[in-house]
Amino acid sequence: MPTSINRRNFIKASALTGAALSLHDPIKAFASPKKEKIRIGIIGSGFRSQEHIGNFCQRPDVEVVALADPQQRSINEAIAEIKKYNRPEPAIYKNGDYDYKNLLKRDDIDAVVICSPWEWHSIQAIDAMNAGKAVGVEVCGAIKLQECWDVVNTSEKTKMPLMMMENVCYRRDIMSVMNMVRKGMFGELLHVQGGYEHDLRGVLFNDGVTAYDSGVEFGKHAYSEAQWRTNHYVNRNGELYPTHGLGPVAVMLDVNKGNLLTRLSSVATKSKGLHRYIVNHPKGGPNHPNAKVNFKQGDIVTTQLQTANGETIVLTHDTSSPRPYNLGFRVQGTNGIWIDNHAGELNAGLIHFEDKSKHHSWENTEAYMKEHDHPLWKKYGKDAEGAGHGGMDFFVDHAFIECLKRGVEFPMDVYDYATWYSITPLSEKSIAESGQVQHIPDFTRGKWKNRKQNFALNDDY
Repeated sequence: MPTSINRRNFIKASALTGAALSLHDPIKAFASPKKEKIRIGIIGSGFRSQEHIGNFCQRPDVEVVALADPQQRSINEAIAEIKKYNRPEPAIYKNGDYDYKNLLKRDDIDAVVICSPWEWHSIQAIDAMNAGKAVGVEVCGAIKLQECWDVVNTSEKTKMPLMMMENVCYRRDIMSVMNMVRKGMFGELLHVQGGYEHDLRGVLFNDGVTAYDSGVEFGKHAYSEAQWRTNHYVNRNGELYPTHGLGPVAVMLDVNKGNLLTRLSSVATKSKGLHRYIVNHPKGGPNHPNAKVNFKQGDIVTTQLQTANGETIVLTHDTSSPRPYNLGFRVQGTNGIWIDNHAGELNAGLIHFEDKSKHHSWENTEAYMKEHDHPLWKKYGKDAEGAGHGGMDFFVDHAFIECLKRGVEFPMDVYDYATWYSITPLSEKSIAESGQVQHIPDFTRGKWKNRKQNFALNDDY
């Protein structure tokens, strides 16, 4: 997919605004009877898409019908993944940036999964819903705030549902902590933290042949994510990737389902890490053309958020510095606190409960994580082995398919999409205004007060 798009025409084409529709019925996965098999179209066939394809191809109740991507290499890799499971080769749509629209015209597709570059997510989701397809969308943040409203309005108008494919919500340790939260073990929640703290320098640059850790090129001279993702660091300064950190804690706080995000304020450090990486890389150096690029994105962005129910949230975006992977989760309530210290291992954290732990002493998390393992992991842990991101990808794909089959609401829906995505443009505005507080719209239009939590309530999906 390309790195730029005529957004003016897209915004102009949407006549609906945030003040438009006000529908109270939940957007179910299908108005038609339950389905035994779900037929999927994939838009964007890069590495992230191939993870989903592998999970879908292992299910007898899913058929991957068609793929759309203008890059032949990505198409070839996706087809190879499908052939690994002896599944039929899908129809291919690769004739330019907009050939995905021909995929959407097919009447043998129930839903599409969008794994394209960030600037295409909302546009393609709107096109898909207008074509009568349910939508799963990979994670990022919005380019403009208005597109969040455009996606919500389209879903409400067409009655087509949309699911955020936020896999970190299904991380095993996080689901154990969520289980403890729901059991009241932390007391009343007060403060949570999360983020995207992941050294991405070897992702943002490569040699144009090998995707990761291979060079200092980006844009037209690069391959995979470095073709388009790095340009956001050149042109923007904000919380570019909010949902990995926000999604799991938003679920624990019942955001959009009895609670609401209300305001945020963001600040950013200076930008030094990407330039330093280019200068110090064996294939770069101070005279490399990319050493002259001025990266706008601050190395570390910190965002503070408030909720209607009185909790606070801190998000951290830290992807340009040398650091081990850790999303920095913290869950703190009136009776206890959990701190995530690494990458989701059951024993890699600290926990303390006032009514259980030794006074002023931390405990290792492992015993608690195993005792309060979520029912989904107890039931499907073996099935998730080998799936991407430590098994998380299995669960997000399982939820997507099961909701479509049963005709029920998605656990992370269009209102979550709009709310979580909106953090990016609002953080950009806040940083540009020296940290000024920004109001977060209520994309549910008041429905949050009566909506009920439906994320992972049992071992179904």
